[in-house]
Amino acid sequence: MFQLHVAPTGDDSWPGTIERPLATLERARAVAREVSGGAVVNLRGGVHVLDRPFELTEADSGTVYQAYEGEEAVISGGRRITGWRERDGVWLAEVGDLETRGLTVDGRRAPRAARDGLPGTAVQTETGYVTDAPLGWRSPGDVEFVYRGVYPWTEARLPVASVSGSTVTMAQPGFGLAMKLYDFSWQGMPSRGPGLPTRIENDASFLTEPGTFVLDRSRPGDHMLLYLPWPGEDPARTHVVAPVLETLVRVAGARDVAFRGLVFADATWLRPGHPAGFPHYHGNGFYEGGDVEKAMLDDGFVTYPASSVTIPACVTFEDTVGAVIEGCRFTRLGASGLGITGGEGVTVRGCGFDTLCAGAVVVSGGRGTTIEDNRIREVGLEFSGSPGISVTGTHGCGIVGNEVADVPHCGIVAGPGRGTRILRNLTSNTMKALADGGGVYLSGPQGDSAADGAVVRGNVIRDTITPYNFGLYTDYGASWVTVEENVVLRADNTAVLHVAPPLENVVYRGNFWDADPLGHDDPPTGVTYEGNVTIKDERELNAATAHIQSQAGPRAG
Repeated sequence: MFQLHVAPTGDDSWPGTIERPLATLERARAVAREVSGGAVVNLRGGVHVLDRPFELTEADSGTVYQAYEGEEAVISGGRRITGWRERDGVWLAEVGDLETRGLTVDGRRAPRAARDGLPGTAVQTETGYVTDAPLGWRSPGDVEFVYRGVYPWTEARLPVASVSGSTVTMAQPGFGLAMKLYDFSWQGMPSRGPGLPTRIENDASFLTEPGTFVLDRSRPGDHMLLYLPWPGEDPARTHVVAPVLETLVRVAGARDVAFRGLVFADATWLRPGHPAGFPHYHGNGFYEGGDVEKAMLDDGFVTYPASSVTIPACVTFEDTVGAVIEGCRFTRLGASGLGITGGEGVTVRGCGFDTLCAGAVVVSGGRGTTIEDNRIREVGLEFSGSPGISVTGTHGCGIVGNEVADVPHCGIVAGPGRGTRILRNLTSNTMKALADGGGVYLSGPQGDSAADGAVVRGNVIRDTITPYNFGLYTDYGASWVTVEENVVLRADNTAVLHVAPPLENVVYRGNFWDADPLGHDDPPTGVTYEGNVTIKDERELNAATAHIQSQAGPRAG
């Protein structure tokens, strides 16, 4: 295939040879479109900074974008921050109209400065909060409240509009949406609204921990970035990048495109800081308005949105056929890493996902998507409900041989679909923050028969943390699921057989765990429970399942 080369030191007037490379992906795309039979675009080492999303369409079918052999090519949506000055140990930089929720300092993610909850004795009102302690915030309109555990599986984010004395007025419509969504009763105790915040972020008065930052937007168009450095950091030598773009790459309607060996980095997602906020409900979904419905529980009820919106991804593939994403890294991204919507035969293989504010891979619809041999860790850093891998509405999706570790909620999630295969995956340290989930979680109908239902086989699920979770969890009316030859150990609960709505045509067969699932001694009519083995001694369990454990996780380097 025709070879093109792009380098940060190139020139778009050059021909794109290895000796005289192009400078931008946009110019390489234009040249590649003129080549019959497709082209290979080689990205030389260094940072390729985008000033707008890079988009591919049907006209780009057959094109391959890859890192030049042996070199690290980074596609970045970030902006280098310079011009720092110091005041009382804090670095300050004037950044114009910059909007961002993230910062990277010498390649390390810097979180926003924060404090725990409201001071004093505070109460929720219809429009916000009143407390009996002074607040002393320097830029109240930039402050954001975080609400962990309104429901055990939720973590909302809502911005403040203003502060007058000790009265906090929250931004609308976000606070109103939260008041409508979070309406529940538990053990005879009704509750309405998000309650008191568990965490408060982004004010200069919170800058007490080294390595944290604040974006002060109190002067429109003249924003100030503040950073409290670690000992030994020097503004003259430190490399600071603020993510600016929300989307790095968007591929729509193309066939047989490929991305190989590239790094996608430095993107943000601004929606949670806007007045509508982030009224989170479950997983990747949040509430934008509309009807809410009521789910009855044994001791009360909860409300949930009739429809929800999904956290976006920073790299997206829409209605593509035969696309391949292989050996890439997704890091320092403010939303989900990779989103796939519709399409057919998309493959995500041997990629690494880390330091993401939301999930790693999110798939909605489509046929024959394959997610295999990927390594996922430290995701959901800002949106704690985000699973490592999430698929819903898919047909014949394969989730095979992945490793998911250190995530705040579920490791792998499969919503309603058909023919999903979850095979030989390894999850560990899942459910680190929120509850009611698992290392592997399925919900809803998974097919119409055993032939086209879901198969969950050969997975190893370790260390599903926090109370009220199930290492291997079939939930909410899951049907036509075969769960066999999996290993579950060190979970709050290994599995549960009695859920609402009830399970139908679900088979648990030949699994190994260190504790009996809830309901194993009286399986419901929709569950077949046979040939499962409980071994409480961990050394004996590991010995008995060595053949399964040796096959779980990525096979690629």
